[in-house]
Amino acid sequence: MIRLLICVFFLTISKESFSQKFGYVNSEFILNSMPEYKDALSEIENLSKAWEKEVSDMYTEVEKKEVILKNEEILLTKEMYEEKRIQLDEEWKEVRDYQQKVFGFEGLYFLKKKELIQPIQDILFESIEKVAKKNRLQIIFDKSSEPVLLYTNPVHDYTDYVLEDLGLTEKNI
Repeated sequence: MIRLLICVFFLTISKESFSQKFGYVNSEFILNSMPEYKDALSEIENLSKAWEKEVSDMYTEVEKKEVILKNEEILLTKEMYEEKRIQLDEEWKEVRDYQQKVFGFEGLYFLKKKELIQPIQDILFESIEKVAKKNRLQIIFDKSSEPVLLYTNPVHDYTDYVLEDLGLTEKNI
């Protein structure tokens, strides 16, 4: 009797109650539609160029000193040359250390990029979550990154919903 009730119960449950809804968005397209993202990228680019020039100028300055030392080598005593060589090696180290401080892992460039981009990504992810909940989606994939989607049915593309939620549709711009 219990088995019969269980069978009847499972037969009456609709197929839809077991299925999961999914969709996808193109986060790269959405981010590139956001003016604040474009502004952040522009600021990062300007900072990067300034830091690159600063590092390049430092290298150029030390290279000039290297040439001067090479030209003066025959005029200097061994002790004087060694002293200047040690000083110049220290300057090379300082330039490399500064370059690492700016562009290395967890460097100023990385931290500034994170500082400017993270809040914008948070806004995007909150909007995606809101659209997912509104449309009762269990899973949302990002079409612009891994995993690669070899085929996508446009019916499941929720990019426009996220753009609308963020106020980035043509009627709102």
